[in-house]
Amino acid sequence: MEPINILAIESSCDETSASIISNGNILSNVIYTQSIHEKYGGVIPESASRLHIKNILPVVEEAYQISGIEKNNLNAIAYTQSPGLIGSLLVGSCFAKSYAQALNIPTIAVNHMQAHVLSNLIENPKPAFPFLCLTVSGGHTQIVLCKSPLMQEIIGTTIDDAAGEAFDKSAKMLGLPYPGGPLIDKNAQLGNPLTYKFAEPQIQGLNYSFSGVKTSILYFLQAQKKLNEQFISENMHHLCASIQHTIIKILMKKLLAASKETGIKEICIAGGVSANSGLRKALQEYGVKYKWNTYIPKFEYCTDNAAMIAITAYYKYLNNEFASYNDIASARN
Repeated sequence: MEPINILAIESSCDETSASIISNGNILSNVIYTQSIHEKYGGVIPESASRLHIKNILPVVEEAYQISGIEKNNLNAIAYTQSPGLIGSLLVGSCFAKSYAQALNIPTIAVNHMQAHVLSNLIENPKPAFPFLCLTVSGGHTQIVLCKSPLMQEIIGTTIDDAAGEAFDKSAKMLGLPYPGGPLIDKNAQLGNPLTYKFAEPQIQGLNYSFSGVKTSILYFLQAQKKLNEQFISENMHHLCASIQHTIIKILMKKLLAASKETGIKEICIAGGVSANSGLRKALQEYGVKYKWNTYIPKFEYCTDNAAMIAITAYYKYLNNEFASYNDIASARN
């Protein structure tokens, strides 16, 4: 069988990434993270776009070098079409389209969230279909029923804020620098998760809500600081552990409900927050307790990366799902 080689580009936010896949095997996955945003406490869209323009060629060249594949051996070029920062998406999509036209090969447009789910298919062991995937990031929180690589149904989602945002905003309240989610995780490992109790939403069905959790944390910290200005610094480890415990408890409660409702015991996680050690541990513990088969991607496939775009593009290539050069990027799903 002739090899199917695809170059994939990911540029939805502040990571510039390129990956090359051959017959379903990831040969390279290069990620350049823009550290400039740390001093601003969040991603600056205009700066992100400019840095993508600067970095995309070197990242692609490195992906070629690692993979051993040359551009003339490519069968298609894939790119993230949505969702994300529109300026960032346009850099990746315009690069992919112009490059594909120059090589006279097709393009494949990939949904960023669909790709997160399929990051679980990059390496063995792989989940059997159908499986459930809890996809958790800074902008999204979803429970996805995956019936096949290209048949995904969102059966639960957040009605307001995402879990990743709850982590980052809580970190900001604690005075931790951006990105705060990983720092909460680090501090939480030294604290007691049951020290403080925060509000848990009572949302019907499989949907999530995290706005109330953030408000509960904010009001609690404001009240405590009136009594003791050093409260946060003196109790940082316990605060982080309690916040992390609360968010993970909310996530897992709905995931358990989804498993019981569907009868599915093949359970995955994906997205940037799936790198959280507490969430990974909770999934494994639930797996033992409820006899789930659990799957967790490698760390490099949890955050934004082009390998997940590549694996999704591979399945779309097999299904002849190619994009038009007129297809446009979209900030929303």
